[in-house]
Amino acid sequence: MKKNEERSSENHIMKKKMMLTKKKNISRLGGSGLSLDVFANAKSNNNHYNPSIIKKQREFYKNAKNVNKFKKLVKKQNQPSNPSLSQRLIENVNEAEEDMDKSDRRNRKNSALSLEELYKKKHEEIEKERMEREAALRVKKEEKENAEARRKAMREKMLKKTRKGQPVMKYRIEHLLETIQGSTKSAVDKKS
Repeated sequence: MKKNEERSSENHIMKKKMMLTKKKNISRLGGSGLSLDVFANAKSNNNHYNPSIIKKQREFYKNAKNVNKFKKLVKKQNQPSNPSLSQRLIENVNEAEEDMDKSDRRNRKNSALSLEELYKKKHEEIEKERMEREAALRVKKEEKENAEARRKAMREKMLKKTRKGQPVMKYRIEHLLETIQGSTKSAVDKKS
């Protein structure tokens, strides 16, 4: 009888230890696992990841941002403290209409001509700036293409091989010689 009681108490102690270790392991791993039903339902539910919807939302926010920027610009241009050139011109014309005499009409025609000249001058300046920018871009592009062609030719020369697969040393030695001469010239120029 005592042996049975001892065994049962030992079994009871072993079960408690196992339960404690199991609890520790569960808490260490972040809690108990999901049941099969919960796992299956979680997989079948929509996880709300849809790339097309995300793309639409991103596009919507981008458009809203652009609209806000546009509205701010329009508001800034329509401020009475800093009216734009065209608004000032319109105001000047309106004021001139109020005080209309024959002489005023002539003056307004002259002012309109001078405004037209100003517009043409400004337009010509803008056109000239655009042409200069295009010319600079064209020159840059040509320089880039020339440099690319030189690099390509040099690369072809450097990668040439003999019939037996050995590199052709002629071009490599020429390249080394050119770099040495270039460095000596630059050193001489710096000393002068």
